Amino acid sequence: MLFQVEMTVKLPPDMAPERAAEIKAREKDYAQELQRSGKWRHLWRVAGSYSNVSVFDVADNAELQELVSNLPLFPYMEIRVKPLCRHPSSIRDDDS
Repeated sequence: MLFQVEMTVKLPPDMAPERAAEIKAREKDYAQELQRSGKWRHLWRVAGSYSNVSVFDVADNAELQELVSNLPLFPYMEIRVKPLCRHPSSIRDDDS
């Protein structure tokens, strides 16, 4: 199943810069691991904000919940999820 996931990060203003850097480094490692596995299919930065729009390719809602809730930045995120399905006019074979 494909899901569009919009994530906006809101770190506490009083978080120590060292702590923020450590969380962001773990986040990057985990996100890249999920991308290499094919679970996190697309990742785009939203220009001008600490946000991204992503496409996940997972078995079901439960797997998406598990992956997203394990993101190191998860406690500091606002997340919106939309299920996706193949458009009948799509010319791509790999977007189902």
